[in-house]
Amino acid sequence: VLLVLVGFSLTSLTIIVTKWWELRAADQDIEAFLEVYRREGFSQAYDAARHLDRSPLAVVFLATGDELNGARARLLGTRRTDVVLKELERSIAWTASGQARRLERGMPFLATTGSSTPFIGLFGTVVGIIAAFQSIGQAGQASLAVVGPGIAEALVATAVGLLAAIPATIAYNTYAARIDSIVS
Repeated sequence: VLLVLVGFSLTSLTIIVTKWWELRAADQDIEAFLEVYRREGFSQAYDAARHLDRSPLAVVFLATGDELNGARARLLGTRRTDVVLKELERSIAWTASGQARRLERGMPFLATTGSSTPFIGLFGTVVGIIAAFQSIGQAGQASLAVVGPGIAEALVATAVGLLAAIPATIAYNTYAARIDSIVS
């Protein structure tokens, strides 16, 4: 049980650190892109977006620019403007959806860690208490010296389960809010 909890804990800590760096970089690139977008023209923002690929906003902007370049050629043909606009909307939606999925990678594991590791720890505690009661039965007496070590060992599983769950839950809630902000 403790090995499972340590595995959950190490994996979630890896995701927490990785996701922190990823969201921090996305925020920095979003700010840099918006600064260029507000001050400069479309072509300068398009050029800046090529170098700010950690920003989901810049990636969507770049994909939209690419789609617009292709749409110009299609508009010169026989295609109707409403068809091209629908294609453009679909391209924006697909790119935005892909960027949202990229940002949300690892989040389900944090949610699973936060919700399941306390129960896994509780399972370890129950197994440890059962073992403590078995030692009472074998010893034929119910002294603290017989049951104390088994119960103390059993409670370690609950503590480790909580130690895995608390950071994962805090990180999940914090990152989910940041991701929602970026996606919107």
